[in-house]
Amino acid sequence: MSWIVWLIVAAVLGVAELLTTTFAFGLIAVAAVVAAVVAVFHIDLALQLVAFVLAAGAGLGFVRPIAIRHIKQPPALRTGAAALVGRSAIVSEEVSEYGGRVRIDGEEWSSRPYLDDSLVIPVGTKVDVMQIKGATALVYPRE
Repeated sequence: MSWIVWLIVAAVLGVAELLTTTFAFGLIAVAAVVAAVVAVFHIDLALQLVAFVLAAGAGLGFVRPIAIRHIKQPPALRTGAAALVGRSAIVSEEVSEYGGRVRIDGEEWSSRPYLDDSLVIPVGTKVDVMQIKGATALVYPRE
């Protein structure tokens, strides 16, 4: 009947893992399941504890570092036109719903106002690039 206790321990640890997402409680829950499997064969409590400790140690020592390394990947690098979103630009030709030009990092881009087509942005205004649509930068003036 000790296998039931091990399964209850595994379930409690599984819930704790769902609440914390640390990858530690889940691996210890797996170790409790290993101990439950050992207990099903009516093996002594001391050997159940040894199986639990070995499985928990293996999980925490080997599996958890690998899992954390895979989860904590660096953010994807934005390249091309997508890298321009969020940058600042200077209006070089008045920007309106019909078009305009801005200079972004030394490059000349066609542009239109972002969201508000009634907006007219005069030459020399500093703007933020909100979106790139094709070869057109959608910009909004800085406040």
